[in-house]
Amino acid sequence: MNYQPEIAIIEANTLTSLGLKGILEEMIPMATIRTFHHFSELMDDTPDMYAHYFISAQIYVEHNAFFLPRKRKTIVLASDSPQFQLSGVPVLNIHESEEELVKNILKLHQHAHHDGYPVKDMPPMPPMQPHQEILSAREIEVLVLITKGLINKEIADKLNISLTTVITHRKNITEKLGIKSVSGLTIYAVMNGYIEADRI
Repeated sequence: MNYQPEIAIIEANTLTSLGLKGILEEMIPMATIRTFHHFSELMDDTPDMYAHYFISAQIYVEHNAFFLPRKRKTIVLASDSPQFQLSGVPVLNIHESEEELVKNILKLHQHAHHDGYPVKDMPPMPPMQPHQEILSAREIEVLVLITKGLINKEIADKLNISLTTVITHRKNITEKLGIKSVSGLTIYAVMNGYIEADRI
């Protein structure tokens, strides 16, 4: 049976909730992501069936009686405010770039696993289709350096290859994987074990 995690986003800001939904759908294509504007909408649904809750700081504070027992599954959407860090609740800083957000979601996901959290809550990316070619050792090296934020010239210097070769490798990587964005490549690299989320 295919496990399909359900993720709830409880956030009054429509743009924040739609943006996060888009990022999560790209990261976990098999998940069902539901958005709620108010805590009461979540309560009218089946509140306990979710693998993760992404909630605004205000809703967390107002309804912490519900979320405290579910702290392991709860991620607060906030600016990096120290009072949340102290409470031991994972915080996702929503004011960061898309790349940073993706990296931080991956770190939260990996951190959850290190604490003995059931791995099934966030399954790995689906296996590559048979028609897709696997990356060569050199392409993997280039991919890892891309995820670390290096530009083409820096990659060329680090690997002792020409700039043209780096550009060719990048083109091959995006064609083989069908992934164009750096955040998408980062997700692919983490999910396939080429890099660890906390090394990004």
